[in-house]
Amino acid sequence: MLFVHANFPGQFALIAADLARTPRYRVFAIGSQTARSLPGVELATYEMPASRPRDVHAFAVRFDVEGRRAEEVIYAANSLKLRGMTPRVIFVHPGWGESLPLRELFPQARICVYCEFYYRTSGADVGFDTEFPQFGVDGLTRIAARNASTLLALADADAGIAPTHWQRATFPVAFQDKIEVIHDGLDARRLIPGNATFSHPALAGPLRTGDEVVTYVARGLEPYRGFHSFMRALSRVLTARPTAQICVAGSDRVCYGTAPTGHRSWRDMMLAELDGTPGLDRVIFLGQLPHAQYLDLLRVSRVHVYLTYPFVLSWSLLDAMALGSLVIGSDTAPVREAITDGETGLLVPFFEPDQIAARMIEALVDPERFQAIRVKARESVLNHYEFETRIKPAYYGLIERLLLAGENPRFVVQDEYSTKADREGRDSLHEFY
Repeated sequence: MLFVHANFPGQFALIAADLARTPRYRVFAIGSQTARSLPGVELATYEMPASRPRDVHAFAVRFDVEGRRAEEVIYAANSLKLRGMTPRVIFVHPGWGESLPLRELFPQARICVYCEFYYRTSGADVGFDTEFPQFGVDGLTRIAARNASTLLALADADAGIAPTHWQRATFPVAFQDKIEVIHDGLDARRLIPGNATFSHPALAGPLRTGDEVVTYVARGLEPYRGFHSFMRALSRVLTARPTAQICVAGSDRVCYGTAPTGHRSWRDMMLAELDGTPGLDRVIFLGQLPHAQYLDLLRVSRVHVYLTYPFVLSWSLLDAMALGSLVIGSDTAPVREAITDGETGLLVPFFEPDQIAARMIEALVDPERFQAIRVKARESVLNHYEFETRIKPAYYGLIERLLLAGENPRFVVQDEYSTKADREGRDSLHEFY
């Protein structure tokens, strides 16, 4: 088994670890310098070289970088070949171009592509939030071109997997029959609800289960995850609930979308907009948290707010539901797949801070009223996304089908080199070929 992911283990963490514990399988992985190994997984890493000056058209900049990464994957893969790796099945995330050389490197392997998201110029994230400048034809063309390596990967692949039905639906209809919905899975052993204490240097004192705590979690504090709508809802909440603590976990980096104009970060922009709001000192920014501390934060939460554009569904939503949090989520397509309004959570319009605030206040005032929703939220997540009972059987069934599908040999011109060192002294890859 071979897993290829720039930030391995990434979405493959649970299945790769499980396969590595199974005597039948020998598990390898390829990732960039940010990848980390798992017990029993033989990992080969690569480093991206500094970009060389080259006249690359704006539409092709991303693919140029992906091509350079694919070259590094060739060297990493060949180093594993020299250690005896001949993969029968390959799982790859194509988002960084790492999938490009895999069919030629391993013509008889069965390749499964992780289909996280297909970039559309309308109908999903692009154009959803009209508050910010929209793309012209050149910008939309660059967005469409981001799909190039993913489309090449799907053309070569024997199968694909998408974590949710909505994410699968973003892909062209011509490929959807090839894509099976299998979520990454949740480790229920780490997601046990219960009383907890959360401490942090930014807090005046520890928070405990039962305290009036509102939580918001995102990898980056940015509009894609509704940070602006969340912050705009807080003035009403802070006034109505004078003892409420608002805990915001996440960094100031931009993970999706663009940086704000005239401010260092979206946090700075929203704090400037809310300057003078009474109680703003009760909005505590925690930065990025270690995983165990992040889970304790969710355990002490009375209300957890999760907002997102029509985009990739975050793990944090399902973690919060599994821990029995009352989730107030945006009424957007990916969230509607996970939450049924009034049964497993509460849905609110993404662009309506007043309605978001009203729901938050309602939940803070009478938490017992929503206890049944908390219980059903956990049950729903465990029934659909728990790794051991739901996701693992689906993965192993897919692997068996791939193994039984037979060989798929293709004619390949063998490389004349095995490692990066073999190419030293050459002026360029183009001249070498």
